[in-house]
Amino acid sequence: MAELHVELVAADRKVWSGAATIVVARTASGDTGIMPGHTPVLSVLESGPVTIRTPDGGTVVAAVHGGFISFADNKLSLLAEIAELADEIDVTRAERALEAAKSDSDAHAERRAEVRLVAARGGKAA
Repeated sequence: MAELHVELVAADRKVWSGAATIVVARTASGDTGIMPGHTPVLSVLESGPVTIRTPDGGTVVAAVHGGFISFADNKLSLLAEIAELADEIDVTRAERALEAAKSDSDAHAERRAEVRLVAARGGKAA
């Protein structure tokens, strides 16, 4: 099975690195799936979950907020302003943040909390 190399990096740390068979991320053009052999891509990352399928059949999900995505020569770089893996997200805290953002009418904070909850649920909305 063909693979691509993925680097998911946040402003403050390397979040995840490894081989993948497909990566799906939200870009300025909409949800984009990158597989080995894809045409080169350079785009803006929007807030959304990033789903990485690994060659062993596993799935890595991260909440990503802003940044850039670049793909060439079977190397995918996701350079995010903020990124956290699903298992790093405190669901209770994210739910409280969502409720607070809704009551404050803060659309940006609401979107950030929603993305964190989707990622924590393995990329699936409630």
